[in-house]
Amino acid sequence: MKVTEHIENAKGKTLFSIEILPPLKGENIKSLFDNIDPLMEFKPPFIDVTYHREEYVYKKKENGLLEKRSTRKRPGTVGICAAIQNRYKVDTVPHIICGGFTREETENALIDLHFLGIDNVLALQGDAIKTEARFVPDPDGHKYASELVGQIVNMNSGKFIDEDLESAAPTNFCIGVSGYPEKHFSAPNLKTDLKFLKHKVDLGAQYIVTQMFFNNEKYFEFVGKCREAGINVPIIPGIKPITAKTQANILPTIFHIDLPEELADEIEKCKDNVAVKQVGIEWAIKQSKELIKFGVPTLHFYSMGKSDPIYKIAKQLF
Repeated sequence: MKVTEHIENAKGKTLFSIEILPPLKGENIKSLFDNIDPLMEFKPPFIDVTYHREEYVYKKKENGLLEKRSTRKRPGTVGICAAIQNRYKVDTVPHIICGGFTREETENALIDLHFLGIDNVLALQGDAIKTEARFVPDPDGHKYASELVGQIVNMNSGKFIDEDLESAAPTNFCIGVSGYPEKHFSAPNLKTDLKFLKHKVDLGAQYIVTQMFFNNEKYFEFVGKCREAGINVPIIPGIKPITAKTQANILPTIFHIDLPEELADEIEKCKDNVAVKQVGIEWAIKQSKELIKFGVPTLHFYSMGKSDPIYKIAKQLF
């Protein structure tokens, strides 16, 4: 079932969903299931599975020269989606990214997902790799998420890269895209960022999932500006409970977001990460209750491979 259908069927009730990371290469999927199992108590209608693009490492050869090799530290998004649907009988939302893919590789991945009966995808540009200062697309790939949305929409209409295909069976993906209440770091301002977001929706994106935020006013203002701009699809808020003191500095740096002074002060007072985790859980519960009152379609939690904080939050809400 599509994400938008789950939202419609809920008839105004706020749903619970999570985003998970694929296990590191070489790890067993059991650890992933162990983290998902407790959260099934709250009946998530869908689970997002991230995709991590390649990174480059340099291996020293016998002659002393360095050899550049491509590696993926967290492969398996498609397989994990299939495993989750088989084990839990819930829908999955694989992330599809521009970086590291040609258009044909993207098409083949989407065909595989369609064969598996996966009805949803989240279309993202993806991050730049660590060795590059900015995002660089594959020579025959997409530069922007809007181009990726366009390709998926074409496939939903039966239009594939090979124009000679006759009577090609169309796919039927519900397309999600990302939104940034505090604007995407590469956009000069929020107005410009909203223009690009509207373009993705006009192309065929059917819902939005936001970057994490810790100040609900940022989300409320973002939704208001989206509606003013004519963006009327569901806007799902992304929530991340802080669980370690270092995250107070790391998260704003990596994700280009602000931490409210009140939250930052409370974290600073904590003597250890046990105390920090409790502060993070309490803050997320407070955030979530206010968002539910606002009428959000879904509370989408970024688990980062740790279910315990999410469980404690959800237990107070659902």
